Amino acid sequence: MRTVLISGGGIAGPVLAYWLRRHGFAPTVVERAPGRRPGGQAVDIRGVALDVMERMGLLDEASRLRTRMRGMSILDPDGHEVDRTTEATFSSGRLDSEDIEILREDLVRLVHDHTRAGVEYLFGDSITALAEDETGVHVDFAHGPSGTYDLVVGADGLHSTVRRLAFGPEKRYAHHLGSYLSVFGADNFLGLDHWQMWLRDGDAGFGIMPVRDNTELRIAFGFESAPLAHDLRDTATLRRLVVDRLASTRWEGPRLSEAARTAPDFYCDAMAQIRMEQWSRGRVTLLGDAGYCPSPLSGQGTSLALVGAHVLADSLARADGDHRSAYDRYERRMRPFVTLNQALATENPGGPASEESVARAKNALCLDG
Repeated sequence: MRTVLISGGGIAGPVLAYWLRRHGFAPTVVERAPGRRPGGQAVDIRGVALDVMERMGLLDEASRLRTRMRGMSILDPDGHEVDRTTEATFSSGRLDSEDIEILREDLVRLVHDHTRAGVEYLFGDSITALAEDETGVHVDFAHGPSGTYDLVVGADGLHSTVRRLAFGPEKRYAHHLGSYLSVFGADNFLGLDHWQMWLRDGDAGFGIMPVRDNTELRIAFGFESAPLAHDLRDTATLRRLVVDRLASTRWEGPRLSEAARTAPDFYCDAMAQIRMEQWSRGRVTLLGDAGYCPSPLSGQGTSLALVGAHVLADSLARADGDHRSAYDRYERRMRPFVTLNQALATENPGGPASEESVARAKNALCLDG
């Protein structure tokens, strides 16, 4: 049985582990966090990604957990409503669509619960070194004992450690899109009832949506900025920056700023894409954001992760032990799909891509191809 080490326990990694196990591989998932990561924005499952969820037997449960918005308001910088709609929201698109918007933490829990019985998870650890020879990939970990695996997959996000170790520094592949995004939770101090609010003030803006039966809010705050000089893993510095920016917001600045200051699930990162000429090197390959992050501006990061996991596992299963041909097939099938979906992030700067472009991109791959 071929062993596969997957770095990253979010969405892409566990879904890949599920399909690999179905195909007779022995997957292990290593995750830096001590357990499933809480928090995060609502994410979208669209087009062919819905087929992946259906084949996993998770589509009905994901549908049950989806957000249930009635519409949204667009506000001016002083908080006055200038437009409203009950047909769509910026976060999910048309409300009558078959696509699913779901909280990231709910989707992470769903795929983890569906895989943990047959997949080894190593929480609270991370890869520190990779050394490949004819027998496999020798892996050193930050805490656990070293091991050797037939294959290694980096599904560890925009700032992938596997990518850095196998392909070199992130700056070679990351393309900054001119802004940053912060997401955090708060009590529903606005009393929103399945209704979103969106506001832009100069070079910054935010969207607010109620979740958990309107008991909580998810706040997504974005601001334009050139690449920041400090370490993006320095959450304390990023939090101070967001708190200060929100404090100067004309509408609800004090409460939004305080929510960012105290949120246990605070997140902030650059809006960037990963663009690489090749996703594989030797026995190592990349999946999802690690290899082809489209940025949250595309709305397609989760769908790329789900589809990429299915295609990679299918390619390995068909290759009869030849990882080179498997990786080649994976890249040939996924690259046109990735290109179309990454383009959604830059089609309409400052706003969502057109419905026509989203429809074309989300369905631009057949799982059985």
